[in-house]
Amino acid sequence: MMRHAVTMKWLAIFFTLFIILIIVLADAGFLANCVGFIYKVPFGDKAGHFILYGILALLVNLALFRLRPDQSRIRLTVKCGLTLALLIGLEEFSQRYFSTRTFDLLDLTFSYLGVLCFSWAAIKIK
Repeated sequence: MMRHAVTMKWLAIFFTLFIILIIVLADAGFLANCVGFIYKVPFGDKAGHFILYGILALLVNLALFRLRPDQSRIRLTVKCGLTLALLIGLEEFSQRYFSTRTFDLLDLTFSYLGVLCFSWAAIKIK
């Protein structure tokens, strides 16, 4: 059981680092060159927010469930969701300070919906 907890923890850490890399590339203005096609797909950017932050929530929640089996899954999920919501909100708001980025309330909404839906999925996974 502990081996699975460690594996899940590392998956969550690596995915977090992947998202941080995406944010840094976007802030530096390099992301459009790498994945500019996403912006040509209707709502591709919104789907990206939903899926990336959703997967992050799923992995972090599953890691927490395995690392803290004595605690309520609901309680862990709420704490994780609120923490992610704060960090995601700060990141989206910080885009106002980069000339290569734009704050978008719809992006933030899709990010939050991803966290919500994938957190619910994490609770349902046994």
